[in-house]
Amino acid sequence: MSENSARIDRTNEHYTFKLAEEVTRRTVTFKNHFGIELAGDLYTPKCAKDKNPAIAICGPFGAVKEQSSGFYANQMAKRGFIALAFDPSFTGESGGAVRFMNSPDINTEDFMAAVDYLSTQENVDPERIGIIGICGWGGMALNTAAIDTRVKATVASTMYDMSRIAANGYFDQTNSKEARNSARKALMAQRIEDFKNGTYALSGGVVDPLPQDAPYFVKDYYDYYKTPRGYHERSLNSNGGWAVTAGTSLMNTKLLAYSDEIENAVMVLHGEKAHSRYFGEDAFKRLVGTNKELVIIPGASHTDLYDGGDKNYIPFDRLQTFFDTYLK
Repeated sequence: MSENSARIDRTNEHYTFKLAEEVTRRTVTFKNHFGIELAGDLYTPKCAKDKNPAIAICGPFGAVKEQSSGFYANQMAKRGFIALAFDPSFTGESGGAVRFMNSPDINTEDFMAAVDYLSTQENVDPERIGIIGICGWGGMALNTAAIDTRVKATVASTMYDMSRIAANGYFDQTNSKEARNSARKALMAQRIEDFKNGTYALSGGVVDPLPQDAPYFVKDYYDYYKTPRGYHERSLNSNGGWAVTAGTSLMNTKLLAYSDEIENAVMVLHGEKAHSRYFGEDAFKRLVGTNKELVIIPGASHTDLYDGGDKNYIPFDRLQTFFDTYLK
């Protein structure tokens, strides 16, 4: 697929949530340092003043801005923040060829490019910018905070460390040289097939139909991505998934290497019952300073922090207090 074909007619666009009455939304584009044009939705409170705090938001990994990141942006704009929800490189309405690829380097740059964009807006105070990363983008957010000193406050919500899961599997069950070498051989064989075919095979999104014996967290993913609650036609997880070979860079790179050097504020937010909770707790152990906090939401699963679930699990008032404190 060419880069231009990522631009999609929005005539029949839909979002998985309702825009708040107190908020306006408009489509924006901006380029990262690799020259890839990123597409975003900018949420602005109708009561915005001359210079406002702002938050860039992305994730979950394999989702689009009309899903969870837009939901967060809408809620934070209700609370007085200018919020930018954006599609990462190679996905959604953003550019980049080929499609459905990821890169820890490029995706970290995507977050930094979003900060570039916000920093140059007339109604944004460039000294009061934060970021929120959801799911796999929680790890990318921490990676960004470790390099981008303009980011004054970071929230990693229901986070994955995508490099860890790519190399070690779920719950570190394939954390061995032998298992990784087996995965490497399969990936290299797929590269040859892709080269011969001139296309990139997709791994498939969330399994459908859902097997009765599927793990509980797969059922949670299905309930979000494959039902009207969270389905979107451009979401990788709702449809064909990532390219099979997309994870090679993640397998060979370790995110969060310098997370212990993040000086600005960080909140790690996770659900008590989330299968991914160990990612957040282990990441938090590496953080240093009194401006770091770990928040565990009682009863919440991984996907409950995508859109609040049936009990409005996301503590947006607490997020507002966190950003109010550190984006003064």
